[in-house]
Amino acid sequence: MPSLPTARVSLKGAKTLRRGTPWLYRTELTEPPATDTPGAVVAVVDPQGNPIGQALYARRSPLALRLLTRKGPNEEKVDDAFFIRRLEAALARRAVLRGRDGLRLVHGEADLLPGFFVDRYGQGLTVQTLSEGMDARKEMLAKALVERTGVSHVVCRDDASGRDFESLPREVRLLHGEGSARFTYHEGENRFEVDLLGDMKTGAFLDQVDNHLRAGELGRGEALDCFSYHGGFALALAKHCTSVLAVEQDAKAASRIQSNAEANGRANVKVENGNAFDVLRRFDQEGRRFDTIVLDPPGLAKRREGLATALRAYHELNLRALRCLKPDGLLVTCSCSGKLDRQGFESMVLDAAADAKRPVQILERRGAGLDHPVLAGLTETEYLKALYVRAL
Repeated sequence: MPSLPTARVSLKGAKTLRRGTPWLYRTELTEPPATDTPGAVVAVVDPQGNPIGQALYARRSPLALRLLTRKGPNEEKVDDAFFIRRLEAALARRAVLRGRDGLRLVHGEADLLPGFFVDRYGQGLTVQTLSEGMDARKEMLAKALVERTGVSHVVCRDDASGRDFESLPREVRLLHGEGSARFTYHEGENRFEVDLLGDMKTGAFLDQVDNHLRAGELGRGEALDCFSYHGGFALALAKHCTSVLAVEQDAKAASRIQSNAEANGRANVKVENGNAFDVLRRFDQEGRRFDTIVLDPPGLAKRREGLATALRAYHELNLRALRCLKPDGLLVTCSCSGKLDRQGFESMVLDAAADAKRPVQILERRGAGLDHPVLAGLTETEYLKALYVRAL
C-alpha cells in the first residue's frame, strides 16, 4: 500500500499521545505532513522516527492531530471501512438503552470517532462534525447511518462555534431525506417535539435526559425551572410537583415548552418568557420561595480566559436560587462548561451556599447519561456536571 504522509511531533507531544490524550496542538508539531488533502490520515512519529500511530490531520486548526489508532499503517488500514466499523461499535454500545428513542448514538472521541457526534430523535438523526477529518467524511457516514438505523432523515447541524475554531464553514442542511425535519421523541413518559433544522444545538439537550428524570423523582411542591429550553426538567417535575414555573428567555423555545406541556397533559406547568438572572433576582427581592429549583444555564465558559467571569455568573445564579428555596428545598444545579471542572463547580456551589447562609446536603453528584461516555485522559469529554443539593 502507498505510504502515508508523516507528521513528526515533539518529545512533549509524543509523551502526550502515548499517555492517552488523543489530541495534539500545532505547537507540538515539529514537521507537518506533506499533504493538502482535507482531513487526511497521516502516520505520526516521535522525534526519533519511532511510530506512535495514525491520526486525522487538520490543515488550519490549532488542534493539528486527532489520534485514530496506535497501530501503524502496516498493521491497520484507515479507510471508509475502518470508520464504519467504529460507527457500528458505537451503535452496538447503545443497545443496552432499550426503549430510548432520544439518545446520542456517537459521542466523538469517547467512541473513537474524533469530532463526530450523532443524536437520534425518533426517525431523525442529527450529525455534527467538529474536525476537518470527519467533516470530509460526513456524507459517507450519513449514508452508513441510514443503512444501519433505518431513519428517514439525517440533518447536518454544523452551525456550532466549534467549527470556527477548526476554520470550517458553518452550515445546516439535509444529508438524507426531504421536506420537514420535525420529529417526536420521549423522555420517560413525556413526549417532546423537535425541529432538527431549526432548534438549538442538535435539536435538544440529550445529555440531560437522565438528570431530567432524576429531578422528576426527587422534586416536590412548588418548582421553578430556570433556562428551561423545551421543558425537559419542567415536564419531569410536573409529575410529582404541585406547580412548575418554567423560565426561558428564547421566545420560540418558551412557546415549545407550552405546547409540549399541553401535549402531555401537564396543566400544572406555567411558562414565563424571561431572563433567569432577572427572574431569580425579582423572586429573591419579593421573598417568593420554592420547594424545588433547577438551574441549567448554557455553557458560560467557552474558553479558559472567560472562566473567572463565568464563575461570578454561576455564583450569582446559585446564590439567588438558594435564597429562594424553602427549608429542606431541593436545588438541582448544572454546568455544561467544559472549562469548569467538577471540583471547581462544586466549590462555587458551596461558596454560594455559605454566602446565602444555608447549610446544604449534597444528595448526588451526576453527569451525562450512558449514551455520553467519558474518554479517560480527555477531560473535555466530562463537561456536564449536575449537583442535587438539599438546602437545610
